[in-house]
Amino acid sequence: MSARLNLFESPLAGKLWKHIIAANQVLVDSSLPAATQELVKIRASQINGCGGCLDMHTKDATAAGETSLRLNLVAAWREATVYTEAERAALELTEQGTRLADAAGGVTDEAWANAAKHYDEEQLAALVSLIAIINAFNRANVIVQQPAGDYQPGQFG
Repeated sequence: MSARLNLFESPLAGKLWKHIIAANQVLVDSSLPAATQELVKIRASQINGCGGCLDMHTKDATAAGETSLRLNLVAAWREATVYTEAERAALELTEQGTRLADAAGGVTDEAWANAAKHYDEEQLAALVSLIAIINAFNRANVIVQQPAGDYQPGQFG
């Protein structure tokens, strides 16, 4: 199986994604916890059905020491007892920020207030930006039908 379009070989797409990847690096270097960042990427990718991103972020999270239990329960985070309250707030914000079309009014004040209890303004800025960026990656990969399964941890960074 191959993608409909190779986003890394296209001159235009390559230029664009270089900037988005650089923007993502700003988030990697932020004070938003790395484990939270991976959980957010995984949850948005589950919602969007992005196999390429799920392949990448579950493998990167595992390589960084994340447990299989926590990775396996991301889709059921509400019922799972393995996440901190801060992680749960980030996952709620991720779901609402990813499912904008499903929720009239977008992100609720309650979800925002809950996230704001656990994250400072810089971390909230990183969280909002991360949700936007992973959704962009998800959408591009789904549109071009990017195959999943061959990613090696750290392959792109």
